[in-house]
Amino acid sequence: MELGLTTFAEVGSGGTGAVSPRQRLKDLLEEVVLAEQVGLDVYGVGEHHRADFAASAPAVVLSAAAARTSRIALTSAVTVLSSDDPVRVFEEFATLDLISDGRAEVMAGRGSFTESFPLFGYDLADYDELFVEKLGLLLALRDSETVNWSGRYRPALTDQSVYPRPERPLPIWVGVGGNPESVARAGLLGLPMALAIIGGQPARFAPLADLHRRAVTEGGHAPQPIAVHAHGYVADTEDRAVSEFYPSYAAAMTGLGRERGWAPMNPQAFDGLRGPGGSLVLGNPEQVAEKIVGMRDTLGIERFMLHPSVGPLPHDKVMRAIELLGTKVAPLVEQA
Repeated sequence: MELGLTTFAEVGSGGTGAVSPRQRLKDLLEEVVLAEQVGLDVYGVGEHHRADFAASAPAVVLSAAAARTSRIALTSAVTVLSSDDPVRVFEEFATLDLISDGRAEVMAGRGSFTESFPLFGYDLADYDELFVEKLGLLLALRDSETVNWSGRYRPALTDQSVYPRPERPLPIWVGVGGNPESVARAGLLGLPMALAIIGGQPARFAPLADLHRRAVTEGGHAPQPIAVHAHGYVADTEDRAVSEFYPSYAAAMTGLGRERGWAPMNPQAFDGLRGPGGSLVLGNPEQVAEKIVGMRDTLGIERFMLHPSVGPLPHDKVMRAIELLGTKVAPLVEQA
């Protein structure tokens, strides 16, 4: 099973722990270099257009990472395709694929925030229709150098060629937050799927993983991998993992809760999430490996991506977590 990391280049929203976007992006590049050095398989950068995140242009960030690495796969996590232009997305990631010698991936999603819709002139009422149409165009661009295409939300393409072309079919994943229709769509199209599990119990996502596999078969496609993206942190001891991760995690989730009507994060809720059946993948290397293996066995996943920088977690703590994930957790997962 592949192991990797994701980040949104969190900078915080002011106060203790906040960092500048410039410093956060410099730190991010150090993190992806270390991830490759310790043997991790994939690094993902998410797209957000908010003051508390520094990565509004994942392809640019990943291109800088490509220049500093040679092996690790580089993916968006996610590209908010609903409010982007599929032609431009294809051009950017095809370019990244050439720069990186075939290591680029696109993870297309509808986005967990909505700020990109008014920013780029789209109506939230068209949330799902935008994604369906634009995913179809992105797949057409992947499959053919010259495209004839028409839709509702973008000017038609008539015998239009799009360049540059990658030297292999560009890998396209679909990022899903738990919507069964989205899961089935990805499977019927023969696309790999990444499940974002950031709350609740991972076991409750097993029916979605099964749905994806059934849809892939019904669509007449070869088996496609499933990944999980989850919040978490690894430290040398469980107590250290809790004490180092909780402050930034609680601040970030409480801030998000104010926007979405959730209760503030508190130690009791945190302990429930990091318990055996919860979504947080947190603890010492043995505990983290056990939870990853449990998700693999329950969901049948082929890739796991840990998201440690929830809120502006100090850079040195993130670096140590990456080191432990590659040198301690990965061998335990492999042995299992």
